[in-house]
Amino acid sequence: MLAVVFPGQGSQSVGMAAALAAQFPAARAVLDEVDSALSQNLSGLMRDGPAEELNLTANAQPALMAASLAALRVLEAEAGLDLGRMARVVAGHSLGEYSALAASGALSLTDAARLLRIRGDSMQKAVPVGMGAMAALLGLDREVAEEVAREAASGGEVCDVANDNGPGQVVVSGHRTAVERAVVIAQGRGARRAVMLAVSAPFHCRLMAPAAEAMREALGRTALSAPAIALVANVTAAPISDPDAIRDALVRQVTGTVRWRESVAAMAALGVNRFIELGAGKVLTGLSKRIAPGTRAASFGAPEELDGVRALLEA
Repeated sequence: MLAVVFPGQGSQSVGMAAALAAQFPAARAVLDEVDSALSQNLSGLMRDGPAEELNLTANAQPALMAASLAALRVLEAEAGLDLGRMARVVAGHSLGEYSALAASGALSLTDAARLLRIRGDSMQKAVPVGMGAMAALLGLDREVAEEVAREAASGGEVCDVANDNGPGQVVVSGHRTAVERAVVIAQGRGARRAVMLAVSAPFHCRLMAPAAEAMREALGRTALSAPAIALVANVTAAPISDPDAIRDALVRQVTGTVRWRESVAAMAALGVNRFIELGAGKVLTGLSKRIAPGTRAASFGAPEELDGVRALLEA
């Protein structure tokens, strides 16, 4: 049984989707539609950089979605992928949920691009530059990381578990001083490594509340249908299909924990034994294999990966 998953911020790189767009008209059409939706030559930025501009949250989020949907359209045209018929569920890491919803027909490509531009802008503006931070706590499980975060959040500061990505890979987010305390505390609790991350804002924590409200308003104005196949949501780690439940999950996700480890485990429990990651990078492919040993996983974001993914689809 197949799950199709979509990457989140941090997977972007200059050149992503460029080879697909050059070789396959279906991919080029996706990038053209996103450019039109945003009144921006985002595809040129994706192709040529500079990396500093592509990495800006307001650009990275719709760009990653565009790369994912370009890959999807190529697989539909060249490998016969039919999500509604062949996949059990879809899921996406953070912004990847919007890619998953566009892929499954719940959101139009144009609306997904516009929502992600709003999401990126509002997340960047929610906290003054330099006030927030994130850190990876490696070698700790979520329960210990939550204890670390609570201890670090002294004096009314925020330190929350932002991502539970996989076994021993938890990210915390909040006020910079609190996150710095969490790094020191985690090292004393047996973390293999505890490192500050190079991010522009403290995503997926309570400091993102203004961005959550902005998304509540934007989603309320946006048409959203039931997806062709269920979405395993970040905040519940469970399948949902009802449009109102999806809207609520997307709003809660802005401040809530991305429960990716639990999401992959839930997909495996539903019978999923094959994962295909669409778009930039291979982060989710590696995590899928770690979280659900024995499953097969592949990524598709470049023409040379087509045969491998086609073989996985036919398995």
